[in-house]
Amino acid sequence: RASRQGGGGGGGGYSNYGQREMYPAVCAECGKDTEVPFLPRGDRPVYCNDCFRRRRDSSGPPRY
Repeated sequence: RASRQGGGGGGGGYSNYGQREMYPAVCAECGKDTEVPFLPRGDRPVYCNDCFRRRRDSSGPPRY
């Protein structure tokens, strides 16, 4: 039993998930100021949560 505690392994490593650094961005669809969990590079569009969800929901069947 004691050997299962600590030790790293397959826990997933998401201990800082709730504290991700956020970066300011402007939504490419509606122009609203937003924050994203990655540094926008400018070569790809960035969307706010609402526009991202709307685009994802209307994109059709999932791609494999």
